[in-house]
Amino acid sequence: MNGVHDMGGMHGFGPVQIESNEPVFHAAWEGRVLALQARTRGRWYHLDEFRNAIERMPAARYLDAGYYERWLTALETLMVEKGVVTREELATSRAAAPAPQPAPRPPDDRPPLQPRFRTGDRVVTRNAHPTGHTRMPRYVRGRRGVVRTVNGPFLLPDTNAHGRSRDWEPVYAVEFSVRELWGLDSGDSVCADLWESYLEAET
Repeated sequence: MNGVHDMGGMHGFGPVQIESNEPVFHAAWEGRVLALQARTRGRWYHLDEFRNAIERMPAARYLDAGYYERWLTALETLMVEKGVVTREELATSRAAAPAPQPAPRPPDDRPPLQPRFRTGDRVVTRNAHPTGHTRMPRYVRGRRGVVRTVNGPFLLPDTNAHGRSRDWEPVYAVEFSVRELWGLDSGDSVCADLWESYLEAET
C-alpha cells in the first residue's frame, strides 16, 4: 500500500529528533496498550493484520498520532472487526456481553525451504504498487541489490494480512547501496528483508 506510513526516504518531515535518556513509556497507558496487544495478538488476529490496521488509519490522523496511539487505534479497529467488542462498548467502557472465544490457530503447514536465490546473487525488486498491505518499502522498488542471507520460509504478508491465502516464501536479506537507492556517494548500504515474490534475477 502506498500510504503515509511508508515514510522511508520521504522528504519534508524534518530531522529525526533523538530524545536523550528516553523512557520505555512516556505515559502509563502506553504500557497498557503494549500489554493489550500482547494478550490479543495470536488469539483474534496476527501481526500482518495488525500492521494492516495501522496502515488503514487516515493520513492526517496517522501523522498526528504517537506510536502507541497508532497501536491503540489498530487494536480498536481489529477488536470491532472481529466481533470481540462493539463500538458502543468502546465508547462506554462497559461490556454488553461476554467476548467470543478466539478461533483456533491454523495448523503449522510450513513447507520445506526451497529458495530460488542464494547468498551473493544479484537481484532487482519488482516495481509493484499493491493496493493492500505489503512489506516491500517504496524506496527499494525497482532497485538492484545483493542477497546477503536466505531465511524462512515465512508467510507472505501481502495475502496473509487480508486472509486470502497462506503463501509460504523464502525471505532474503537484500543489501542495497545508498547510491542505488538515493544517488548518494556515502559508501553506506541498507539491508531489507524481502519475500521471494518481490524479487527477480538481475539481467
